[in-house]
Amino acid sequence: MSDFDIGVYLPQIGFTYPELLHRAQRCEDLGIGSLWLYDHLYGPGADEVPSLEAWTLATALLSRTERLRVGHLVLCNQFRHPALLAKMVSTLMQVAPGRFLLGLGSGSIEEEHLRTGLAWGTFAERSERLAETLEILFRATSGSPIDVAGTHYTLREVPIVPPIKPRPPIVIGGVGEKHTLPLVARYADIWNIPTYALGDLEYHLSALDEHCARIGRDRASITLSVQAVMALSPDESALPEVRRRAERHFGAPGYGLAAGGLVGTAPMIVDRLEHLRSLGIGQVVLFTHDRASDNTLELLSTKVISAFGPPVSETSPMPTS
Repeated sequence: MSDFDIGVYLPQIGFTYPELLHRAQRCEDLGIGSLWLYDHLYGPGADEVPSLEAWTLATALLSRTERLRVGHLVLCNQFRHPALLAKMVSTLMQVAPGRFLLGLGSGSIEEEHLRTGLAWGTFAERSERLAETLEILFRATSGSPIDVAGTHYTLREVPIVPPIKPRPPIVIGGVGEKHTLPLVARYADIWNIPTYALGDLEYHLSALDEHCARIGRDRASITLSVQAVMALSPDESALPEVRRRAERHFGAPGYGLAAGGLVGTAPMIVDRLEHLRSLGIGQVVLFTHDRASDNTLELLSTKVISAFGPPVSETSPMPTS
């Protein structure tokens, strides 16, 4: 079994459902390990462009595939009350047991909260809410009613039946040392390092080691994941145009195109991924330069993923803790 999962990040802005379903089914057919969506009420900075709702879309894609794992980078904790979220997870695990990846974050765009009247608050407050949600989700695995009196959420003997079993892997993204990494160390099965942090990758890995040591958790029990832009060229002659297209769409510093180092032909991409693997990275989630065209997905499968052995999706699910 491969211990290296390569997935595709496909923010759903501007896609129709048939277009997204086609890409999901191609990923499954090609043995690509996972497909990831975003969670926004409208496209950030492009609110006139159609964008499908994250949870409904994930459910639909999981119901139309058999092996593909689907997750979010990441669900906004502010959008769904934790009791409702627990019930949604419980239900989805009946639909697609072992194939849903539960990515959670504290919220990233203030404007969409203000425009809809949803609570925002400081990063510390949002992180506190996220911690309470994570605790509720863990308790929802027992089958017993949940009784919690938190600072932000209060549940009085709330049943979550059926319980969340099996519990999906919990994915937490971000590198903030004061608020995010303590949550990663305590709750995450998978830690996703975003594109903007790739330039200081080894520093962030070391920082997580320290947080895990502080609470006595074995850091090896957390799968290390990176999000990166990949511009995969079919050959050397096409590389300049592929690079230009990637720079046009993903040239802003926050995308970490240069730091990620995933611009090139298949052998070049494999070499870079081997380096990430040598650092202990167990999963890579890729933006593609052309929004997951058929040609790029096939090239990714046959020339890149094949270099790392059978895909995770063809063997067994990623473990939960």
